[in-house]
Amino acid sequence: MNGGDLVTLFTVFVLAAFVGFEVISKVPSILHTPLMSGTNAVHGVVIVGAMIVLGQAQGTIEIVLGFIAVVLATLNVVGGFVVTDRMLEMFKGRQPQKPKGAGGDGGGGALGAAPAAGSTTAPASAEKAAP
Repeated sequence: MNGGDLVTLFTVFVLAAFVGFEVISKVPSILHTPLMSGTNAVHGVVIVGAMIVLGQAQGTIEIVLGFIAVVLATLNVVGGFVVTDRMLEMFKGRQPQKPKGAGGDGGGGALGAAPAAGSTTAPASAEKAAP
């Protein structure tokens, strides 16, 4: 590889970095999760490619680099799924917390049991009885 090839490769790398930054910075937050899911699918293809390269490896260096490629691609996919799951959790509504009973089991008992002490739930008859 001569100096001209190296300059060309470096120029393509720098331009790709600028274009990637501009594209990613313009994505609204609401589209982040679907884009992450698409990226995870692409990284699944990267894992398959890394495994194919690892299967074709013949020297020690090729085997080590192929193994590292499979491990890093797998970590990237798993991390992407974790981030996507956390983003989807942010869009879910908050669940009201149930009052805890004395046993610490959530205060559950028989169906129709009286509300736990300190509960803010008023019986339906109390709401209708107000003048």
